Amino acid sequence: MAIPSRILSAGNSPLSTVSIAGDGATGLVAVGTTAADALQLSAVWNTITTSSASTGVKLPPTEAGAMVGIRNDSGQTVTVYPATSSTINAAASSVTLATAKTMILFATSATTWASVTTA
Repeated sequence: MAIPSRILSAGNSPLSTVSIAGDGATGLVAVGTTAADALQLSAVWNTITTSSASTGVKLPPTEAGAMVGIRNDSGQTVTVYPATSSTINAAASSVTLATAKTMILFATSATTWASVTTA
C-alpha cells in the first residue's frame, strides 16, 4: 500500500503523491435525493459527517482500475450513486451505506463499480 509520507520522502512531488496514493476529503455533507442532485465526490478517500434521511453522494466517472473509499459517520444511511451510464455491483443504480460503515468501490470496467462494505 502506498503511504503518502514515504512517497514524498522518496523525492516525489505532492502532485505525484496524490496520483499514487489518492487524496482525502473529510467533513462532507450528503445532499440530494437522486443521482442528479447528490453530492459529487471528487476525492479518492471520503468521509461523510453530515446527512439527512434519503440523501446521497455520487461517484466520479467510472474508469477501469479506479478506486473510491467512503466512510459514513453521519448518523444516517446514505445512498451511493454511480456516474451516469454506470452501475454498482453489475446492475444496481445505487447502493446504501449505513452509518458507521465504510465502503470501498473499485471499477471493474468503464461502466461497472463493485463494492465491499465493512461489517
